[in-house]
Parts: sequence; C-alpha cells; structure tokens
Amino acid sequence: MKINCADIVVRALERAGVRHTFGIPGTHNIELYDALDRSASIEPVLVTDEQSASFMADAVSRTSGELGVVNVVPGAGVTHALSGIAEAYMDNVPLLVLTCGIRTDTGMSYQLHDVDQLAILAPVTKGCFRPETPSDIDRVLHEATELARSGAPGPVAVEIPANFYFLSQDLESSFVPPRPAPPPGPSEDQLDRAARMIQQARTPILYLGLGARNGAADLLEIARRLSLPAATTIQGKGVFPEDHPLWLWCGLGESAPFFVSRLLRDCDCLLAIGCRFGEVATGSYGFTPTRRIIHVDIEASVLGRNFPAELQVHSDSGLFARGLLERIEAAPVRGELISSIEAGHASVSTDQSLPPVAGKVSPAALFSNLQRLAGQDSIFTTDSGNGTFLAMEHLRLQRPGCFIGPVDYSCMGYSVPAAIGAAFACPGRDAIAIAGDGALLMTGLELITAARYGAAPLVCVLRDGELGQIAQFQRTSLDRDTCSVLSPYSLEGLARTTGCLYLGVSSDEDLEAVIASGLESTRAGSPVLIEVTIDYSRKTYFTRGVVTTNFWRLPWSDRVRMLGRAVSRRLGG
Repeated sequence: MKINCADIVVRALERAGVRHTFGIPGTHNIELYDALDRSASIEPVLVTDEQSASFMADAVSRTSGELGVVNVVPGAGVTHALSGIAEAYMDNVPLLVLTCGIRTDTGMSYQLHDVDQLAILAPVTKGCFRPETPSDIDRVLHEATELARSGAPGPVAVEIPANFYFLSQDLESSFVPPRPAPPPGPSEDQLDRAARMIQQARTPILYLGLGARNGAADLLEIARRLSLPAATTIQGKGVFPEDHPLWLWCGLGESAPFFVSRLLRDCDCLLAIGCRFGEVATGSYGFTPTRRIIHVDIEASVLGRNFPAELQVHSDSGLFARGLLERIEAAPVRGELISSIEAGHASVSTDQSLPPVAGKVSPAALFSNLQRLAGQDSIFTTDSGNGTFLAMEHLRLQRPGCFIGPVDYSCMGYSVPAAIGAAFACPGRDAIAIAGDGALLMTGLELITAARYGAAPLVCVLRDGELGQIAQFQRTSLDRDTCSVLSPYSLEGLARTTGCLYLGVSSDEDLEAVIASGLESTRAGSPVLIEVTIDYSRKTYFTRGVVTTNFWRLPWSDRVRMLGRAVSRRLGG
C-alpha cells in the first residue's frame, strides 16, 4: 500500500492521542500541514511565535492526558521554540518537538536553515531522533512519544528530513507498537523499612512533588492514618488537597511561614516523594532537613542528590504509596498538631489580608475573588516572578493540574500562551493567566491566536510598571532599580489590537464585578485582558525567605559591605 510520509506522521500522532499541534508552517513542512488539515482528530494551531507554541504545547501536557506537540520548521523555528522546550525539560513536562530537517537527497551543502538542530536540542531533551528511511517514521515516533511520557517525563525531538514529505512509500504492513515496560517499583524490604521509619518517628513530615501525583489518593490516606502533615513543592501544588487540616504549605524552610519552619525543625523523618529538592522548590536551599529522609522518585539519578537520604527508593510513586499504605497502622489523632496548623494558617490569612495602598488591589482580594468566581477545576497559569509566588501562596487548590507555571527554568512570557494551550486542551474549564506587565510584552500578541480560535483565557495583568520581583531585590540590596522600570504602554490598546475585551480594576471593592464580567466573556469564547493595579508593597513569604537565606549565606565581609552600601545610598537620598 502506498502512503505519503506526511500521512504516516499524522497517523502516528493520532495513535498517540494527540489532538493539537502548535507552530508556524514553512516551505519544508507544507505537506505535513496539508495532512494535518485532513485529519479528523488533530487541529493544527497557527501561532504568532514558536516560543509561544512551545508554551502552549507544554500547558496541554500539564493540564490534560494529551501529549503537547510543537510542530516547527528547521533552524529558526527550533531556536525560537527553544526557551519553552528547556522549560519543559527542567519542569519534567512531556513534549514532542516535531521538526523538519534539511533535504538529505541533494548532496548539496549550505542549504536553507542548515544548522545541526539536534545538537542544539540534545541538552534540553530526553532524546533526539532522526528516521533514516521513511519506513522508520512510525517506529521512531512511537519510541519518541513513549520516552516523553515514561519515567520522569520530558521533551523529545524528532527531525524528519524535508524530502521524506515529498515521497510516497510502499508499506508492507502497519507498525504494531510493543507493550510498554512496567514502571519500577519498591522492594518489600524498602517498604518495610519506610513503614518502620515513619511510624517510629515523633514528628514525621510528608513532602510531595508533582511526581507524587500517581500515589496522591493513597498518600492522603496515609497522612490521615498517621496525622502526617504534608507540604508540597510549587509544581506539586494540589497533589495534597489544600483545604485539608494536615496541609502545610507549598515549600519548606525559610520560604515558608514560621509555623511551617518551626515544624520542620522538629521533623525527625521526612518522606519525600516525586521531588528533587531543587533550588526554587526549596527557596534557594533554605533549610537543612533531618538526615532521616526517605526519598522516593521514578528517576534514580535524583535520589540523594542534594540532600543525603537514609532510604533511597527508585520507584513509581503510585506503586510505593500503595505498598506503604498496606503496612501503615492507624495511630491516635494528633489533635494538638492539627490545631497548631490551623492556627498557623489563620495567622497567615491575617498577615495577607492587610488593606492595600490606596488606589491599588491587594493580592489577597484578587486571588480570593478569582477562586470564588471561577470554577473549582479552573486552571491558573503564572509567569516568572511575583505572579507565581503570589498565586502559590494565596490559591487553595484541591488537585494537581490546576496550577502551572515556569518553575525551574523560570522563563518569562509563559502565562498567556500557557493559558491559551490549557483552553485548547480543556474546553469548559476556566483558564486564568496571571501575567506580569513585563512578561506580557514578550508573548502578549499571542492573544490574537486566542481570539481567532476561541480558546479564550482570562488574563489578569499585574500592573506595576516594572519587573516587580527584580525591582524588589534591587531596592532591598542595592537601593536602585536599574533597567527594571518598564516603558509605558497601553493595555487597552493591546486588547483592541488583539481582539480582546479590556477591563480595568484599581480597588478591592470593584474586583468582584470586573472578574465576573470577564469570566462571562471568556465563557462565551472571547479572551479578556484585566488590568490590575497591583499592590506589591508586601513581599511574599518566598521572596523574604530567599533574600534572607542568600544574605546569611554570604561571608561576614560581604554582608557588611552590602549593608553599608544600602545604608549609605539611602542616607544619601
């Protein structure tokens, strides 16, 4: 049977459950786009910039069971998308980077777009593939998509030479995918040791990353049986329900409120599942955990990497949690502990609810109104900087996949295209972007795509006229704000240009009406820009913790030098 190679690619994508691709067509892949246009189940989405394509595809993977696909031309298409690919790599997000290669049948050098793009992609992907013949395409795409989703997820790249798309091939039989290998699981001895360590501890704590999501239900039951307090990483937000009386915080150590730090100091056994103890998750490594750590992860290389672990378990989180639950016996309810956690959260709520500066909106009021008016399964996307940490600290979410942001690579420009991607992948759920006004300048034009396709997010632009978190750091340590103040621009003009509804709010009292109006429009298919005059006068726990941690890490001479400089600049006006 003769079949065009572009149709082979589309058939492989359909088999992998792909429903969207994001990119810009070029001369090298017009046959592929033609085949995608004929697909009954895949929608190719035209973006304004390939960086946004990678963020949209990333959000598709984070919020749904669908594999996000970046579909780009050689050379510049790849390098434009590289930031989002690196974000997916650092944040363990499955992604298929489908790119063309130059022609391999001409024997000519110095072709259009001719760079070694797989060498460029190799450091930020789990694997790079190039089919040697058209008959290899089906197998290669299957291996790539399986690799993207297996183990610790991440992006993979497949380069298909442009000349393959111009050819039809005789295929003797259809490719039959092999059965995937089972995930690793714990040994009986590891489960027995883990159960003993936890039940013998006086103050054990559960610390969960996004990698713990497969075992979330069993881990919740373990926590209930043992009155085991639970914290998560930023990416793990929602893995443990945040309305539960045993939930602590997103983060541990100096970047968390005092009641969490105090409990961590008493911790004599830390059960850490699906996390890497990375810099952002730990607030710049802002704590020294107990040496009695049980570290469980599906990626063996992360075990004990930053903090030594007494018990290292290379396992899928679901298999580990299920085996551990079978060995856990219920203990008396620790009422005093639960009461202290409740009091701690009440103190945090009081701290966050201080009235804003006149003419501005308080973060507490913004997020409480968003959460109250939006659906329970709403998806919040954030950007590099204050927006991520404000959302992390104010939102209370009940399951994973409702909060996504650029964490370990921390790439600006993520939130708007990510919200659009989430709207494509999860129609019927509110998609809400929390964008800084600096980050919006990078990818805000992608709202044209949202308006065209009716994938309509509610975009709340935190307007302060500067790169907020960087300016805070600069003023704290330098008493300066060099290159962090933005040039003025009109959000209303941007909304008009991109086909969005514009709304503005500068007081807590007006938030409810403005957000309700905005959600009414997005649910009807029209994207909305809300200009929020935000009050950043009160720093987040995360920002305060990171500044404190890094200051005290400096030698005494540099601490004195930095303090002296800040004081002299302030006194000098």
